[in-house]
Amino acid sequence: MSASTTSKRLALLLAAALLATPTFAADSPKSFFAKPIAFDVDSPETGPNGEPAAPASAIALTPEEVARIKAGKHSAALLWAGSGEWYNAISAGAEKGLADLGIDVVARSDAQFDPARQADDVGNAMAAKPSAILTLVVDPVQGAAAFQPAVEAGTKLVLADNGVSGWQANKEYVGIVTGDHKGMGKAAAALMAEAVGGKGAIGFVFHDADFFVTNNRDNSFRAEIERRYPEVVIVDAKGFTAENQTFDLASAMLQQDPEIKGIYVAWDVAAEGVVEAIRAAGRSDVKVVTHDLGANNALDMAKGGIVYGTVADMPFEAGEAMAKLAGYGLLGKEAPPFSTVGLVSVTKANLAEAWEQSLRKPLPDSVKSALP
Repeated sequence: MSASTTSKRLALLLAAALLATPTFAADSPKSFFAKPIAFDVDSPETGPNGEPAAPASAIALTPEEVARIKAGKHSAALLWAGSGEWYNAISAGAEKGLADLGIDVVARSDAQFDPARQADDVGNAMAAKPSAILTLVVDPVQGAAAFQPAVEAGTKLVLADNGVSGWQANKEYVGIVTGDHKGMGKAAAALMAEAVGGKGAIGFVFHDADFFVTNNRDNSFRAEIERRYPEVVIVDAKGFTAENQTFDLASAMLQQDPEIKGIYVAWDVAAEGVVEAIRAAGRSDVKVVTHDLGANNALDMAKGGIVYGTVADMPFEAGEAMAKLAGYGLLGKEAPPFSTVGLVSVTKANLAEAWEQSLRKPLPDSVKSALP
């Protein structure tokens, strides 16, 4: 990721924090933002270095290439940024894909979104001398130092979602697999418009960090709301860096702007705190829209509660594609630098089908029993 690209993303986040006015009339909400966001949601999805997106389904190995990889008796480490259903699914997809290539998994870790912890995870994993590392980098800047020992050792890096500042595909790392960020943001905007009946005040709880996926999804949501749904108005915006901050942020938002009818949150686990805050405020009329799937919010959705909907990508498919890219790296085969998987908009009506489509496993019984 270039310095100019990082600067542009930081500028977008700063723009998202600009306060226009602290109070709003209940019958005619005014936007929190001084001016519309300059974010082109209709331009093609591109990677952190401007690489055009290719479908992850196009990543493939021939039977001869698979045989060569198996003969190498390789190993791999799975070093994720966090935990939850999404990470469980990408890990399951990666393990299946690696097993198909005869690659043993020798290390697994969850950095809990802590760059320092991820650096330690890399050091610990390198003790097992993996041939490849599949990872989601917590911080694009600090990740360069954290993963440099792996690069120097010749370990093949395959990335989910984030790039690393100054690094290039087919050089320091093989390639990136991620979701359709702009598509997900646009789909979340459509869900929010449905949730609030096409008009009204909403809150915007965004990820206040330089994080490629969430920045694009959040900015796409905001831009789509502003251009497609003029009667749906963002009256408050608050950023978070840690998931446990969202309860307090949402609580303050509801106190400051009681006319709010819906709240967008950057991802599922972070949305749990917002749902809790809405319940604590006795505001069952406020609906939440987010990204990704998790059992707690899915149960609330199944019961027709606060969570109206979510937009999920295909993490299992992403994990399988990452495993194949590891094979590309081991073979010295030129890889697509930036690949994307599909998405699905999820509401109570299609929850069971979407859960299986995205995570490749059945909906939990506790959630299934809550469906009509």
